[in-house]
Amino acid sequence: MKSDDCQRLKEVLKTPKSIGIVTHRNPDGDAYGSSLALYFYLSKLGHKVHVVSPNDCPGFLKWMPGQGDITIFEHDLKSASRILKNSEVVFALDFNALHRLGDMMGDFMETLNPFYVMIDHHQEPDDFANITYVDPTICSTSQMVYQFMDSMGDLGLMDEKIATCLYTGILTDTGSFRFPATDSTTHRIVANLLDHGANNAEIYRKIHDVNTYDRLQLLSRALHNLVVLKKYHTAYISLSQNELNRHNFQRGDTEGFVNYALSLKNVIFAAIFIEDRKQKIIKISFRSSGNFSVNEFARNHFSGGGHINAAGGRSETSLQETVEKFKNLLPDYIEELKTSE
Repeated sequence: MKSDDCQRLKEVLKTPKSIGIVTHRNPDGDAYGSSLALYFYLSKLGHKVHVVSPNDCPGFLKWMPGQGDITIFEHDLKSASRILKNSEVVFALDFNALHRLGDMMGDFMETLNPFYVMIDHHQEPDDFANITYVDPTICSTSQMVYQFMDSMGDLGLMDEKIATCLYTGILTDTGSFRFPATDSTTHRIVANLLDHGANNAEIYRKIHDVNTYDRLQLLSRALHNLVVLKKYHTAYISLSQNELNRHNFQRGDTEGFVNYALSLKNVIFAAIFIEDRKQKIIKISFRSSGNFSVNEFARNHFSGGGHINAAGGRSETSLQETVEKFKNLLPDYIEELKTSE
């Protein structure tokens, strides 16, 4: 964080404030890891802090310290609205545009005028925050919260709960430390989190080693649906609502499925298309290796965005039409996909 912004924020936070922390719809490990770590940290400073999430998290994050204290906007509109209306300061974590909160919560936040602080590692942020701490080169927002605490001179407040939340966020957003943005700074930070009580083996087990029969059956169906387009170094998976229903789909069950497509030899670009009849959209996750930017691809064609090698998008046409659109776009990128090998 820039020194001027740090000093400005220290001035804002020098007296107790009512603070809201919000993160994006369909929260992942980094969204909750960064939000809950900041929640515990700011509470130690004497502020009245609440975390508000647009919707609930997947089951594999339910164990996290403080998760039960989060107010879910779509489940408790009255309480969530009151909290946010009364918040003098709102921290926006792991997202950079209010529409990422979803239509209902995003529209509500547009009516408010708190002092916004954005902490995020995605590209091309919207200009709604009073203080913006954005760095797309950093692997996770959780690492940025650690560095924010350091900039504020408060690493001495690190404890087991904060360390556990930050480790969870870093672990999940780095693909267990294998993505390119994981650098030596990340590992030094993680070492300090372990020294403060984060149990790496237990956290990994809770995130990755808890499966259900239905989820494994859904994975089998996803792999059955896998299509490889050798000419374009591309592979994709599609899952219909009927297929999800057949295997008792729960939020988070498809986490990581797209990586199976990317793991194939000679595949540079991977996608998964998931039908969501409730929202009347097709949810899309993109992954790539090398220099092929799925962030630009998602922004240009599927109302999304994210990082160079990991991004999301959406479509309001049918599953079949969405997949056909995707396939028809590939000839325009054939040279880029070749050079990204």
